Amino acid sequence: MEIPIIYQLYLSIIIFTIGLIGVFLNRKNLIVLLMSIELILLSANINFVSFSNYYKNIIGQIFVFFNLSISAAEAAVGLAIIVIFFRKKGSIHVDDINTLKG
Repeated sequence: MEIPIIYQLYLSIIIFTIGLIGVFLNRKNLIVLLMSIELILLSANINFVSFSNYYKNIIGQIFVFFNLSISAAEAAVGLAIIVIFFRKKGSIHVDDINTLKG
């Protein structure tokens, strides 16, 4: 039994909405912002896989592979910046970033 594509797209919309809400409502914590961005990228990956399966074409799954590589690199660099920022300031609040002007 195959899951209809509309259910997969509904799941993608829900995950994208949660990510967008996380970006716009929580502007205090950098880790929550990074997780919200990852949710948005995950919803794009679900769309790629859904349409790849629907059209029986593997190109969408190749895009997912590259997207996962880019999001893993983004997470590694973002977390490294957060660790350095925490060591320097003692907090990870977004409001404290303005004090790093050099």
